[in-house]
Amino acid sequence: MLARREFLSAAASAAALGLGGAHAEVKTGGVRMISIPGGYRVWTKRIGRSPIKVLLLHGGPGFSHDYFECFEDFLPEAGIEFYYYDQLGCGNSDRPNDDKLWTIPRYVDEVETVRQGLGLDDFILYGHSWGGMLAIEYALKYQRHLRRLVISDMTASIPDYVRHANEIRHTLSAADQATLTRYENLRKTDAAPYQAVMNRVYAEHILRLPQPWPEPVTRVFAKANFHIYNLMQGPNEFMIDGTFKNWDRWADLPRIKVPTLVMGAKFDEMDPEQIRREGKLIPGARTWISGKGSHLCMYDDQEAYFAALVPFLKGRT
Repeated sequence: MLARREFLSAAASAAALGLGGAHAEVKTGGVRMISIPGGYRVWTKRIGRSPIKVLLLHGGPGFSHDYFECFEDFLPEAGIEFYYYDQLGCGNSDRPNDDKLWTIPRYVDEVETVRQGLGLDDFILYGHSWGGMLAIEYALKYQRHLRRLVISDMTASIPDYVRHANEIRHTLSAADQATLTRYENLRKTDAAPYQAVMNRVYAEHILRLPQPWPEPVTRVFAKANFHIYNLMQGPNEFMIDGTFKNWDRWADLPRIKVPTLVMGAKFDEMDPEQIRREGKLIPGARTWISGKGSHLCMYDDQEAYFAALVPFLKGRT
């Protein structure tokens, strides 16, 4: 413990350096906790400083921002400021035990509360996978705040997504399809034989890189809140029986008027043709499809992905 004289000397030195005072801002490395309705808080972190501001919506539902860490190697050096944000129930944010919270409308309004808390206006919203669904919903309700919109690796219809997932399923061997059916009927999708088949599917359609996958990706799976995932989606890509199973916004896409980039990939679990359809239905939208990537094409077709994304964020395309 510091003696009184040493403490006063240290305090005087801090004041001289401008490190103290009632109005001094405490530096947190860009991290801010945003209060949302219900008395909860969600975690955000700013990366970079720029007039171009991007809020990232991660996938899931129930995952976290971690797999977006590759953006740090591309956006700041291009003069783009962006924000990580862990949705309620995910990552570093509060994790309440209340199933009434896990709905699309509440998450949409949560995004708006985060926008207000961060002081963002005329900003760019980027959503990947489930985050793309959330971005579509936000744009339909709050697009007056948006400068631009990015929908990455997300169709506009869960029933249509299920149809494509079944097409992928039918490419599997008869033995693999039988394994899936057996354990699904038993409601034991966590069984090792079932997971072995799903791992082969993921290697083709989620991330086409050798194991071990990049650390931020493995970390996001390890941290995932699978209770939210199962409640809203279902156990996996082949069993979509959660609360958003009937979600469909094809008819509403023409209402999105802000400049939009729609992104997808040839081997994605999301049908590239459905991604192209999104691009045609959103007025003036641009569409980019990776020729070799999958659902996480920001990793398995990385240079091409950011070569398409960064100019759009900067307003060049």
